Amino acid sequence: MNKIFILILAVVSSALGVFIYQHQLANQQPEHALLYQQTRAIKNFELTDHNGNRFGNEQLFGKWTLFFFGYTSCPDVCPVTLQELNYIYPELKQITGNKMQVALVTVDPKRDTQQKLNSYIRYFNEEFFALRAGHEVLFPFARNLGLMYALTEDTNKEEYLVNHSASIVLTNPKGQIQAIFKPTPQDGIGIPSIDSEIMLSDFKKIYQLKN
Repeated sequence: MNKIFILILAVVSSALGVFIYQHQLANQQPEHALLYQQTRAIKNFELTDHNGNRFGNEQLFGKWTLFFFGYTSCPDVCPVTLQELNYIYPELKQITGNKMQVALVTVDPKRDTQQKLNSYIRYFNEEFFALRAGHEVLFPFARNLGLMYALTEDTNKEEYLVNHSASIVLTNPKGQIQAIFKPTPQDGIGIPSIDSEIMLSDFKKIYQLKN
């Protein structure tokens, strides 16, 4: 009888241990972000930042980087997203030991000159980067990151819109694609944008899992 009791107790303890482990593992996983268990490589690229400096693969090493595609004439998604990122930037730096950087990549290089990008990005945060290049560089770079944009209007006009993804790509200190943060409509309606609190919570979990 004692042997049977001990066997039952062992089975129950083992099952309970598996349940607790799975529960803890589930709590550690990001709730909304797409986390790549196998990181994705970034092909060699070369952009120019808002100060006229080269920004390529080397600038990703040793830091976590958040890439967002947008443009200075964007009427809604871009300013909202940059504002949300600015809110949580101090906490992101604290979590990573000051190894965090944010980069806006313009999808409108025709109008977004270096000078214009410089003024625009510094309005939100003087530590953020604004990057530009020709479409021959931007299109493959966007595809590589898993993002997209499209010129759907006549760019010869003075005013035109550019369709672009509102997601944010996270690269790790090895310069590899680690995760994608997806936008959500506020209260189910309106402009899809990143919720800074949700993003911060998911980033904490990703950081803990990968360190």
